[in-house]
Amino acid sequence: MTPEMEIAVQVAQINADAMKDIAMAIAAGVGVLGPAIGIGLVVAKALEGMARNPEASGKIQSVMMLGIAFVEALGIFALVIAFLIKYS
Repeated sequence: MTPEMEIAVQVAQINADAMKDIAMAIAAGVGVLGPAIGIGLVVAKALEGMARNPEASGKIQSVMMLGIAFVEALGIFALVIAFLIKYS
């Protein structure tokens, strides 16, 4: 293999690694954006419900925590996929 071809192979490898880094950043950023908005909406509506009906705040709070856990799981899945993109 000529020196020019070796340099071309090295540049292609560097470009592939850079593309994996960019893909990981995009996957993590977009994947966590949805759950962040979802958690904000869940908490906002739960607080609104507690303000309207203080007697039901215990039930509302427990359901809110369950909803937050489900939404947060989506963010964790997005981060796992981002790391799979990076290190595969």
